[in-house]
Amino acid sequence: MFSGRAYALFAALLVVDSFHYIFARLLLPHIHPTASAFFVLAIATAQVMGYATLRGELRWRVALRHFRFFASIGFLIAASTVLSYLSIAYIDPGTASMLGKTGVVFSLLLGVFWLREHLSRMQVAGAVLAVTGAFTISYYPGAVMQWGALLLLLSTFFYALHTAIVKRWSDAINFLDFFAFRLLFTSIYLFFFAVGGGHLHWPDATTWLLLLLTGTVDVVISRALYYQTLRLFPMSIHTIILMLSPVAAIAASLALFGEFPGARELVGGALVLAGVWIVNRARR
Repeated sequence: MFSGRAYALFAALLVVDSFHYIFARLLLPHIHPTASAFFVLAIATAQVMGYATLRGELRWRVALRHFRFFASIGFLIAASTVLSYLSIAYIDPGTASMLGKTGVVFSLLLGVFWLREHLSRMQVAGAVLAVTGAFTISYYPGAVMQWGALLLLLSTFFYALHTAIVKRWSDAINFLDFFAFRLLFTSIYLFFFAVGGGHLHWPDATTWLLLLLTGTVDVVISRALYYQTLRLFPMSIHTIILMLSPVAAIAASLALFGEFPGARELVGGALVLAGVWIVNRARR
C-alpha cells in the first residue's frame, strides 16, 4: 500500500510530464531541436549542480565510481530527448504524447522479464487493455512508418531502457548525486550532438526565456518527480499510470495550438484510462 505522499508526487508528475511535447513545439520556431535539447538540459544541469554545490552535497567521486552507469543512461536520455524534439516537427503535441506512450510495451517487457517484477492477473488484464489503447492511438495504416512516428518509437525505446537501468542500479546512489550527474552526462552528449550536426547557435532573448522555463519545469521539476516516484512504485505500474499524461497534453495542445485528437485517438485514450483504473484497483 502506498502513502498519500506517493500519490501526491505522482499527481504532480502527471501534470508536468504532459508538457514535454508542448515545450518542444513552443521552441520549434525559435531554435533547431538538437540545439534546444542541449540548452534545455544545460540549464537544468546548471540549476541542479549549483544547488548541490551550495548544499555541499556534490560528490565527484560518485561520478567516477559509477562512470559506466552515468555514461550509459546519459547517452540513452540524450538520444531519446533529441529524437522526441525532432519528432514534434512532424506530429502535433497531443498525438505525439499519446504515441509516445507506446513505450509502455518496452517498459512492461523490461520490468517483467529483466527486473523480475510480477503482475497479478487483474493487473495483466489492465496492462493489456492499456497497451491495446496505446496501439489504437498510434497505429495508422500507411502512416505509422512516417519519419515522425519512427523518431518517437525510437525515443520511447531508449527512454524505457534507461528507466530499467536506473531502476536496477541506482538505489545505492544518493538521489541528488544521481540527478546531478545524470543531467551532466546527458548534457555532454547533447553538446556533441548539436556541434556535430552544426546546429549550435546562440539563442536570442525570447528563446532564452523559453529555454529557461523548459529546463526548469520539463527537466528539473519533472525529472525530479519522475525518479522520486520511480523509487516508490514498481517500474511496470509506474509506466502504466504515466499513460494518463496525454489527457493534459491534449488539453494544453487544444488551448495553445487549436489541435484536438480524432475519433481513433479518443477511443484509444478511453482504453488506456480503463486499463490504468483496473491496474490501480488490483493493487489496492
